[in-house]
Amino acid sequence: MPQHKSCEKRVKTNAKSNQRNVSYKTQMKSSVKKLRSISDKEVIQDELKKTYSLLDKLASKKIIHKNKASNQKSKLSKYANSLS
Repeated sequence: MPQHKSCEKRVKTNAKSNQRNVSYKTQMKSSVKKLRSISDKEVIQDELKKTYSLLDKLASKKIIHKNKASNQKSKLSKYANSLS
């Protein structure tokens, strides 16, 4: 157990932020899976925009690294372009 009051507060805030970050990462993974399951060219563009927005948001909040967001966006755009 923490000995100092500030350490007790840090434990609480770390637990809150950890829970929030796990939620965001789950949301990101679900969005990517949903996008990869789409096989229609018109439908995928709308979902791609939403997923890009989510990835940028998570990168700006430093929940994921900015390069990870870029890599994900690149892979998703390749997938979207490969659809006929």
